[in-house]
Amino acid sequence: MTILCVRFQLPPMYEAALPQLLGLLEEFTPVVEALPPDGALADLGGAERYFGRDAVELASVIRVRALAHFGVDCVIGAGPGPMLARIALRAARPGLTCAVPEDAVAEFLADRPVAVLPGVGAATARTLCEYGLDTLGRVAAAPLSTLQRLVGAKAGRELHEKANGIDRGRVVPNAVSRSLATDRPFERDELDPERHRRALLSAAEEIGARLRAVDKVCRTLTLTVRYADRSATTRSRTLAEPTAHSAALAKAVYGMYDALGLQRARVRAIALRAEGLTPAEQASHQLTFDPADERIRRIEEVADRARAKFGPRAVMPGRLAA
Repeated sequence: MTILCVRFQLPPMYEAALPQLLGLLEEFTPVVEALPPDGALADLGGAERYFGRDAVELASVIRVRALAHFGVDCVIGAGPGPMLARIALRAARPGLTCAVPEDAVAEFLADRPVAVLPGVGAATARTLCEYGLDTLGRVAAAPLSTLQRLVGAKAGRELHEKANGIDRGRVVPNAVSRSLATDRPFERDELDPERHRRALLSAAEEIGARLRAVDKVCRTLTLTVRYADRSATTRSRTLAEPTAHSAALAKAVYGMYDALGLQRARVRAIALRAEGLTPAEQASHQLTFDPADERIRRIEEVADRARAKFGPRAVMPGRLAA
């Protein structure tokens, strides 16, 4: 048992603390993969031998250090592979590591719902349940040909392997972050929709600049609005094309906000996340005959150079200057 899946219990607007917490894991092993916004995978194969403790014992040390140094509790799942560690995490609780015994994987998985498997979405789970394959034990016992007829040849083969505890995943150290996030908390619960929109624009501008700085584009935006009563609403939107263009990001996030139909909502904070990051050189952009679009993109390039030289507030939309 060498893989830990750790989820730090960070408040939604404190993702900036994640790099420090990843540094804590790296004190035990260099093989750490970030799972933004609040998690990580760690391969403790070498650490077990070095420290003379098994993965569950090391998980206890990690939890104590996270609490002592950062005041952050964590939930930890342990297993022979990344997939099994992720599944174990679902059954874990703060203060108690859930471990998948290496010699009892089938028994651990047997009664769990099929939806716990990574990669099995709501539609696939619904299809399987309609045919009585609602647990991993039943999926594992089903003929491979049956699964392939239900969900397709490749997906059926992968589903059959996963349900039988075959975990081909691995922890990829120093993996490129698959998301970028920023938040805009208000000093006091904010009722004014205009201030909400200014926060949305500011967040979109920051995300766009950060994406362009690392030559990335994003495919999906996720907006989280947190209210005075500590409840929250989260919406995601897949963009028409991957982009790092601030104007396109702002337009998309305005659309998500407007779709919420908020009426005098007391908003405490707004968070924006860009997901599905890919290299900008691999993205395509639909050309238009609108000279204004090209002009805005050229201005954006100049503004990025100015901000890099004089600071992030050197150039900003006039709406944010007040």
